[in-house]
Amino acid sequence: MVGHHLVLGKLTDIITGEKIEDSHDERYRQKIAGILLTEKGYSKDDIKPRVELLVKAGELSALVKMDFVITLSGKISMVIKYSPGSIITRHRCTIAASRLLAPYQIPVAVVTNGIDADILDGSSTKVISKDLGTMPYKSELAKITAKAVFKTIKPKQTEMEARILYAFEIDDRCPCDDSVSILTQNPKLKTQNSA
Repeated sequence: MVGHHLVLGKLTDIITGEKIEDSHDERYRQKIAGILLTEKGYSKDDIKPRVELLVKAGELSALVKMDFVITLSGKISMVIKYSPGSIITRHRCTIAASRLLAPYQIPVAVVTNGIDADILDGSSTKVISKDLGTMPYKSELAKITAKAVFKTIKPKQTEMEARILYAFEIDDRCPCDDSVSILTQNPKLKTQNSA
């Protein structure tokens, strides 16, 4: 299946130094990475881009990519999810990811379309600030991390969060989106892959 993103060639990822496909979406991701590195005080070692998350919903499973995962003091402290379009529709799936990437609640979740952003408190799910420029500085996130409870996510909640994330990122994706990898699917459902 061919993806829906216009590939403009190759670019160098400013965090990893890898050559990756250049697209409009990737340019927004690189912009976010630049803000983290040059304005917010994070080091390249603090940030992992394109983190794959295994999501299971019953018998179904897929790999979903989180755009940026930030670790401080040995704990994942912030997750950033980029998606084009409306950011409010991505709040719930990003919160779900913040409860699946680690066995504890990640304190901060950021939803952005590369222009607008909502910074969410992971536990309360409330918007704590808006705009990419209000993402926490490394020093601010370090304070949040030091005070965070890192509440353990129980197995039942893990199952529910996985179903939510699967519904948003797999079931509700654009049919030509190639940014996820479906590992198992319901054989009763005809997909674009099974012509």
